Amino acid sequence: MLMSMKTISLLLLTLALALSPITPAAGMFDWLGLGKTAVKDTPSLATALSSDEIAAGLKEALGKGVERAVGTLGKQDGFLKDAAVMIPTPEPLQKVEKTLRALGQDKLVDDFVTTMNRAAEQAVPEAAAVLGSSVKQITLADAKNILTSTNNAATAYFRRTSETNLYERFLPIVRKATAQTGVTGAYKAMTQKASFGGFSAMSVLGRNTPDIDGYVTRKTMDGLFLKIGDEEKRIRENPVARTSEILQKVFGSIHPTTTGSPPQ
Repeated sequence: MLMSMKTISLLLLTLALALSPITPAAGMFDWLGLGKTAVKDTPSLATALSSDEIAAGLKEALGKGVERAVGTLGKQDGFLKDAAVMIPTPEPLQKVEKTLRALGQDKLVDDFVTTMNRAAEQAVPEAAAVLGSSVKQITLADAKNILTSTNNAATAYFRRTSETNLYERFLPIVRKATAQTGVTGAYKAMTQKASFGGFSAMSVLGRNTPDIDGYVTRKTMDGLFLKIGDEEKRIRENPVARTSEILQKVFGSIHPTTTGSPPQ
């Protein structure tokens, strides 16, 4: 019986495969051109980026962090209802707080805590320009190390190199906010109500009397940097958070296959 053309074709294909110089590992699909395309080893994309590109990407990530931090914290209950950033009673006053709460004077303490947090919430939007300006001015000589370092390395660098100047510029903003929200009045009402052995809280505290404006300023900055760091981490880990070409290029070079959920 004559073999059909289909059978002959299959025999010729089998013979060709047997005689071909391909290695066994390549397999039929590779020989037919259906296997995966070989990928040549290439240097890390991070090393291929210029310092200017890395600096631009890191600065944009910090800028996004500032934007998100201000949007999150600079509103009603932005500080007060967020356990991660809520400003508590200063440590020197915690004995006063404990005494007042034991006497059923919770409202005095709660009012004081609320006014401090309201001051921070009011100060944050006004402070946005200060933070944004500082982001633009930082120089990242060690940009590549920051890029490939921990998830909040840029934020930590930003804070370390600008915190002193930022504090000086934040303080008047916070002082204005504490005056508007009545922090000083709430503080006086709380400390005057508490007494220890017949002595007022103020006299007992003496030199340990806290600088409320300075305390709120530091805590406001702590909250802002915490949220900026959270956004940097999100951009590093979640491709969906990389909302510009430079963010995609810079952070995609070190996390090219990372997946994540859309930003909240």
